[in-house]
Amino acid sequence: MAIVVIGGHSRSVGKTSVVAGLIAALREYEWTAVKITQYGHGVCSANGAPCDCATDDHSWAISEEKNRGGESDTSRFLAAGAARALWVRTEQGRLAEAMPALRKRLESSSNVIVESNSVLKFMRPDLYMTVLDPGTEDFKNSAREFLDQAGAVILHDVGGSTWQSVSLKPVAERPVFRITPPPYVTAEIVEFVRSCVERAVKADSSRAEARSE
Repeated sequence: MAIVVIGGHSRSVGKTSVVAGLIAALREYEWTAVKITQYGHGVCSANGAPCDCATDDHSWAISEEKNRGGESDTSRFLAAGAARALWVRTEQGRLAEAMPALRKRLESSSNVIVESNSVLKFMRPDLYMTVLDPGTEDFKNSAREFLDQAGAVILHDVGGSTWQSVSLKPVAERPVFRITPPPYVTAEIVEFVRSCVERAVKADSSRAEARSE
């Protein structure tokens, strides 16, 4: 199994579009696609609606998407060709509680692609790529925290930057793929991800053979 994580520095920078684009371009890997959403105070993780609950059974939830024709991000993943799509919803700071159940759900997967930054606290992917748009000022703390773990950067080619006090030194030596959406995924990005997945799959096979000897 190969695990690919796609993150980004803010909302609406194209993370979902990148995940969907990679699924469509690399359908042969039979992806299980995972969307992770962390809600703030006053939003129930069981259904995403505003509420006043603070009980443990509402701190996180995982659901499997079945609708390929819907408007949700997980529906987009299925429409792109994912074998399965899961939506993980947690209260802010409580993703750790959902991880054992998520790992159990992923056990039978061929390969996994996750849209998240924070999952890197609990999962070591074979590839983490971050989507950066210098035209979007907001820069999440989680994106800053894990920037140095990015194996490559997908960078919106917008010319100037609205960022303040943001250093890209942690990824100065990493591959940078410039995009002008649409599309969000280029042939170069697809081949880069394919090569990373193939290396991960071969390494996994070699470890399995070594254990069987």
